[in-house]
Amino acid sequence: MADADLDVVIRQLARQLHAGLMARAKERRDKFTALAAKAKGKEVRDRYKRMAKATMEQGTAAARRLQMSADNVADSYARSMRLAAAESAAQEPEKKPSAGPAAARAKPARKKPR
Repeated sequence: MADADLDVVIRQLARQLHAGLMARAKERRDKFTALAAKAKGKEVRDRYKRMAKATMEQGTAAARRLQMSADNVADSYARSMRLAAAESAAQEPEKKPSAGPAAARAKPARKKPR
């Protein structure tokens, strides 16, 4: 992963978090559904079913917000890297001094080992 671009890493982590969040939401939904199945009265059963539905809706909404935020961050990073690369490519390279006799004299002499 050391060679991967940061935007790819951001998207990968967001997918992992999304999967984990949805798994937890489904576990909670299943818990409330099981409680609804065991409930004695109709009012209690309906309340547990509403809680299961609300849990799933809230979990889905949170996962969607997480995914959108991660996509925005990854897109922003990729765009800034593209702009930085284009900016550096657009700059003209500085002129290097000619490699004439003056360059040969500028090199320091090496000391002889004893």
